[in-house]
Amino acid sequence: MIAVQLAEDAGYDAWRDKARTLLAASARPDDVVWGGHDLWSAGAPAGDSIEAGTDAPVRTPAFHSRAQVPRSFVDIARKAVLHSDPERFALLYRLLWRLQSERQLMDDAADPDVLKARALAKAVARDEHKMHAFVRFREVAEDNGRYVAWFEPHHHITLEVADFFVTRFAGMRWSIVTPEASLHWDGVLLSTGPGGERKDVPAEDARDADWRAYYESMFNPARLKVRAMQREMPKHYWRNLPEAAGIPALIRNASNRADAMVQAHPTTPRKRAGLAHAKIRPKDLPGKLERVAEHEKPPGSMQDLNRALNACRACPLWRDATQAVAGEGLAARPLLMLVGEQPGDQEDLAGRPFVGPAGKVLDRALEAAGVERGEIFVTNAVKHFKYEPRGKRRLHKRADKGEIEICRWWLKNELELVAPKLVVALGVTALQSLSAHRGSLSAVRELR
Repeated sequence: MIAVQLAEDAGYDAWRDKARTLLAASARPDDVVWGGHDLWSAGAPAGDSIEAGTDAPVRTPAFHSRAQVPRSFVDIARKAVLHSDPERFALLYRLLWRLQSERQLMDDAADPDVLKARALAKAVARDEHKMHAFVRFREVAEDNGRYVAWFEPHHHITLEVADFFVTRFAGMRWSIVTPEASLHWDGVLLSTGPGGERKDVPAEDARDADWRAYYESMFNPARLKVRAMQREMPKHYWRNLPEAAGIPALIRNASNRADAMVQAHPTTPRKRAGLAHAKIRPKDLPGKLERVAEHEKPPGSMQDLNRALNACRACPLWRDATQAVAGEGLAARPLLMLVGEQPGDQEDLAGRPFVGPAGKVLDRALEAAGVERGEIFVTNAVKHFKYEPRGKRRLHKRADKGEIEICRWWLKNELELVAPKLVVALGVTALQSLSAHRGSLSAVRELR
C-alpha cells in the first residue's frame, strides 16, 4: 500500500507530480491511498509513503513517467482536482492509469469515472463563475481606500480565480478573504495568506444601498421563476450579497406587482407627428439641413445637430422608435461626458437620455460622488431605441455593428461641439463607438 500526502487545497500541478511518480513506479490505483497531511493521524494503512521530493518505491515499470493523455483529460483534471470531494485525487489517478491502455476512454460519455470527473469539473467551474459574479467589495474607510470582500466558495478555487480579480480590479487596492485562503492586491503585486472569518470584513458600506437599488430596478415580477432564480443565485450566497436582503419581499410582492403591470397602460410608442416622425426625403428638409441623413454636412451648433438628428434616416432604427434621443446637459466644455449604449423604453417616450431605471441608478451614483447632473453632458452611442415587442412591452435589443457605425457620426459631432474634459464609456457599445475596440469590455477595462 502506498500512502500519498497532498494538501487539501492542492492544485493540478501538485497532483500531477505525485501521479507521474506513481505511474512511473507502476503503482496500481487500488494500491494507493490519497490523503492530506493528517493522513497518518487518520489511521491510514501502513506502507510505503510518497513525500515531496522523493520517489515512489521502485517496481517493475509499465509506463513512462510522462503519461500519454488527451487534452480533454487535462482540461477536466485542472478543474476537478479543485473539488471538495475527498475522492477526487484517487478518481483522477484511476482515469490516468486507465488512459494508458484505454486511449479513447475520455470519449466514453457513459463511463462512470468519466461521468464523475466531468461532474466535478462542472461544479468547480460553476463555483468559479459564482465567485466572479458574487464577490462584493466593501471599503475600509480607515485604510485609505482599500476594499475588502468576504466570500465562501464550495470548493478550493480561491487561488485559481486570483488572476481574474487582478485583471478586473487592477486599479484598486483590495483583499478577498475566504475560510481557506486570502488574496491581497496592492496595485502592483498579488500576495496570498491564510483564510479568515466573516468578521474580518466590514459588515456594510454606502455602496450596499446602490446594489439594492440596482437589483430592485432590474427585478421583473412578471418573469419571476423562483427555482430558476435560485439556480442562478443560490441561497448559499445570499447572506453575503447586499442586494439579497430585499429578495424575500420582492418575491412576496411579485404577484401584486405583476397584476399592476397588466392593469397599467402599456408603454407603446405614441403616434409619430411632425418632422421627427414623418418619412422625410432629403429635399423636404428645412433650411440648412442638407441631406444630413447621409451625413454630408456637419452641424454648426447643438441646436442644428438636434434638429438634424430628428430627421436622420441613415439606418432602419428610426422606423420603430418614437423619436431620436439627443444628448443633454452642460454643452460648453463640461468636466464630464457620459456615453451610454442607446435610449431605453422611457427615454424613447420622453425624448431625453437617462430618465428610466438606469438613469435613476446614475443619479444616485452622481449624488454619491458629489456631481451635479446639470454640470455634465449625457448622451448615447446609438440615438434611437432598438427593441423587440414582447406582449405589451418593448424589450431592449442591442444595436449591431452597422448601426453603431452609422451613429458614430452623431457622437463624433457631439464630442466636437461639447468638447468635454473627460469622456466615460458606459458599456461596450459606447466603447466601440468611441474607439476602434471590437472585443469585450472586460478585455480592456482597467480602473485607475
